[in-house]
Amino acid sequence: MAEPIFTARDVTKVYRTGEVEVWALRGVDIDLYEGEMAVLLGPSGSGKSTLLNIMGGLDRASDGTVHFRGRDLTALSERQLTRYRRDHVGFVFQFYNLIPSLTAWENVALVTEIARDPMSPDEALDLVGLAPRMSHFPAQLSGGEQQRVAIARAIAKRPEVLLCDEPTGALDSKTGVLVLEALSRINEELGTTTAIITHNAGIQAIAHRVFTFHDGRIAETKVNATRLEPAEVTW
Repeated sequence: MAEPIFTARDVTKVYRTGEVEVWALRGVDIDLYEGEMAVLLGPSGSGKSTLLNIMGGLDRASDGTVHFRGRDLTALSERQLTRYRRDHVGFVFQFYNLIPSLTAWENVALVTEIARDPMSPDEALDLVGLAPRMSHFPAQLSGGEQQRVAIARAIAKRPEVLLCDEPTGALDSKTGVLVLEALSRINEELGTTTAIITHNAGIQAIAHRVFTFHDGRIAETKVNATRLEPAEVTW
């Protein structure tokens, strides 16, 4: 881990509704490194999803700075943030957001048509173990298969960063392992910096580092000296 790809300092996020203030982040400092797999662990409402959205350019910090490869994301215009998301970041969410009327291959191809240097949909689907299912529609796929299509769609544009918000949250343990295996393979083979948000403490075993969130702060940072394979994760 030589160079940080993300550097966040004193990041604060406050949501205001009338006179009510909700502090989602309270001065967070974090570095994510090139090729790292990080797990952001904590209960709902602890601030981890808010930080992920700020790093991904989906939201803005109320205060503090976030740099991506030295570029200050907090200073970008909306148009520049859109370009940043398109060119550098892949997103995977808990719900798959696939287009029902398109096959797995066509769902992935939507991204490859607008990316600068995409891999082919065939290659992306093969990386997540779905080459035999590429002509199937979402309704013909299991939940785990749909999530792996979503991962293939996210990585097809060759993003430098893959941000995953509860990617196994809607899946049973057996299916979740297959999704984690796909994410681990992408991290190892492509060197994609990967951040996974979860409330499932078992998933932290596959990470290089684990950041535990509590009440809008990082309460603990832990280096995982003995990483486990996804199949060895205890759910």
